[in-house]
Amino acid sequence: MNTIQIRSKGTITLPTEFRSKYGLEEGEALNIVDLGAGAFLLTPRRSRVDELADKIRVELEAKGESLETMLTTLREVREEYVAKKA
Repeated sequence: MNTIQIRSKGTITLPTEFRSKYGLEEGEALNIVDLGAGAFLLTPRRSRVDELADKIRVELEAKGESLETMLTTLREVREEYVAKKA
C-alpha cells in the first residue's frame, strides 16, 4: 500500500511507480469518482481506447495491413460464427 499526502492547495503527488506504470505525465488531468464512505477512484482522463487503437494501427501497418482489412476480416469471422450458431 502506498500513502500520499495532501499538500497546500490540495495538491497530491502520485508515487513514481504509478506514474511510470500507467504512463502518467506532468500536467495530465485525472478524473475522480466518489465511491462513497470516504473512498474514491482516480482514472486518467485520456481515452485508453484511443491509445490502444493507435497501437493496433501501428502494428497493422508494420505488417502491411490496414484498419479496413482488419474490419473486413472481423466481419467475415463474425458472420461465420453466427452461421455456426444458427
